[in-house]
Amino acid sequence: MEIKEYRNFDMTEVQRLYSSVGWQAYTEDMAALQRGFENSLLVLGAYENGELLGIIRTVGDGATILFIQDILVFPERQRQGIGRVLVKAVIERFADVRQVELVTDNAPDTVAFYKALGFRELSEIGCCGFMRC
Repeated sequence: MEIKEYRNFDMTEVQRLYSSVGWQAYTEDMAALQRGFENSLLVLGAYENGELLGIIRTVGDGATILFIQDILVFPERQRQGIGRVLVKAVIERFADVRQVELVTDNAPDTVAFYKALGFRELSEIGCCGFMRC
């Protein structure tokens, strides 16, 4: 598996990935998603034989805060370590950033995945989070 920057937004490929994991809220406005990609701090793709397996997209300043906005792996390739490799690649790249955050579904498997990677729930560190949707 090869991890490299995802620099050229391929609308068909991205739409297929987001749709495959049920993220239709993003694919309803592909132009906005493209702008999101273009304005991201870093987007990495996981590839095998030139085929995209998954993506991780980050936003932030890259110095004091980093937010993992999206992490997606095609369903047929999940549970093969791809997501783990993508997260670790981001953390290694921004090793000096003190605050790495993400928001995710509160599903047992998802929570276990991020905890295994060293993430802690905000309540565990005396914080809470807010979101305006």
